[in-house]
Amino acid sequence: MAAPIRLASCSSLTLLASTSSSSFIFTKFRSIPNLRFSFSVSTAAISVNPLFCSRRATRMAHTVAKATLGLTHPAEIEAPKISLATKDIDLVDWKGDILAVGVTEKDMIKDENSKFQNLLLKKLDSQLDGLLSEVSTEEDFTGRVGQSTVLRLPGLGTKRVSLIGLGKPPITSSSSISAYRSLGESVASSAKASQANNVAVALASSQDLTPELKLTTASAIATGALLGTYEDNRFKSESKKPSLKSIDFLNLGGGPELEKKLKYTEHVCSGVILGKELVNAPPNVLTPGVLAEEAEKIASTYSDVFSAKILDTEQCKELKMGSFLGVAAASENPPKFIHLCYKPPTGSIKTKLALVGKGLTFDSGGYNIKTGPGCLIELMKFDMGGSAAVLGAAKALAQIKPPGVEVHFIVAACENMISGTGMRPGDILTASNGKTIEVNNTDAEGRLTLADALVYACNQGVDKIVDLATLTGACIVALGPSVAGIFTPNDELAKEVVAASEVAGEKLWRLPMEESYWESMKSGVADMVNTGGRQGGSITAALFLKQFVDEKVEWLHIDMAGPVWNDKKKAATGFAVPTLVQWVVANSSS
Repeated sequence: MAAPIRLASCSSLTLLASTSSSSFIFTKFRSIPNLRFSFSVSTAAISVNPLFCSRRATRMAHTVAKATLGLTHPAEIEAPKISLATKDIDLVDWKGDILAVGVTEKDMIKDENSKFQNLLLKKLDSQLDGLLSEVSTEEDFTGRVGQSTVLRLPGLGTKRVSLIGLGKPPITSSSSISAYRSLGESVASSAKASQANNVAVALASSQDLTPELKLTTASAIATGALLGTYEDNRFKSESKKPSLKSIDFLNLGGGPELEKKLKYTEHVCSGVILGKELVNAPPNVLTPGVLAEEAEKIASTYSDVFSAKILDTEQCKELKMGSFLGVAAASENPPKFIHLCYKPPTGSIKTKLALVGKGLTFDSGGYNIKTGPGCLIELMKFDMGGSAAVLGAAKALAQIKPPGVEVHFIVAACENMISGTGMRPGDILTASNGKTIEVNNTDAEGRLTLADALVYACNQGVDKIVDLATLTGACIVALGPSVAGIFTPNDELAKEVVAASEVAGEKLWRLPMEESYWESMKSGVADMVNTGGRQGGSITAALFLKQFVDEKVEWLHIDMAGPVWNDKKKAATGFAVPTLVQWVVANSSS
């Protein structure tokens, strides 16, 4: 991000910016008369004639100053770099800081002499003179999910041995991903607590897993460990660097297939971390303009496969995006319409996809302002969770480079604020497909921005669209905080996305698109209103979005209002990035 901009008095207005901001400052002021420019190598100094103290100058200066609201800037913190390796060796021969063993309840069964029946645990316990069996009995460690115990030991190549519960066997279904991811998170937690540099992970019954399940298992454990190690400390005055440097996977197979799977996992995790950081960032830092800069950064970093187009207000007007611009009208931070395009480095394009993410960097509710307990206005920075998932997926796919597929990443980014220029209840907006919308609730703004974004996506000639949004509180009421709702008139697309979510270990549930509910969305003076009644709110929201999708395009909507945020951790989850990446890869020719 750019360095702070200092603002002087109006009689002698001087703006100082780093060279990275100079082009921005020049653009903002180049049309002002009686303006003198002088640049040095490290700073740009702009002097304004004292006669030019108009309302316009004051307004523009205030807009520039908004970039430093609260004087808050994120610290530059690198994501943890952890090497992942596979080794086929005896557990007692491994040397390092922590040996973590995942155990099921079956693995923990003992004979009449209180000795383990599981061969691996039996051998490990014999090396420890029965201490493992003794401690597990004293602590009532039975291998249940969430249980863990750590022994600090002399005499082995490892300093510590940890047993981590996986629950009841057999662990073979998609639910196993959650258990193995929790195993990885426990490994990360133990490494933090003991400042460990190297960790090994093994399963007490890895011989029961098929080669395919070994790949899935290693990936899930790696995901849990990588994301569990990461902490978003950018806005804390002090933070500790993670100590974990390497993870060895013992007896879970090897070869190019596993190496490829672990590398894929690293790429997906980097996208999840970006998604988390975008949602976690406060709205005084992550404005629509900064979100657009993050998108451009992806395109410039991976210019071999990505291109970027950022539309400003005037360009959106030319495209007749009245629905999107109506939401943005009250904010002093101008809207940005973001369009990234991925094309593989080689080969022909067989499928064209679009990922559309809701990008409200802050939602006050507008004139229907969010008030009262449970309105969550203090968390409305997460209202751009859909766009965070889309950009996180873009970063991951830029590294994976799936062949045969073209992907458009689209975000209509803005703020929903309150001012004399803002959208009012009763206003009628005209979307870019010509349909008119009577605004009966300014707090149902996300669907208004998505309307123009979906029309734009269809105009790119795509075959399939998935849109994501923290759209309705009704979906949280229906499905709780851990499950996202999906809506689509297309059964095959629903199967595709659900299959991708199962591989990714994320929870989706298909809800009906009850067409009879559209009656509540009809307006007496326009084509539609933007909200129906209280009942079936997430369904009517999906029906609204459907009005802006070409019938020839397969389309699916994900309402992720619940799982975007973890209340317990008070942080973003990065939800949907793994599912989106898996869905795109499944549609590629790889």
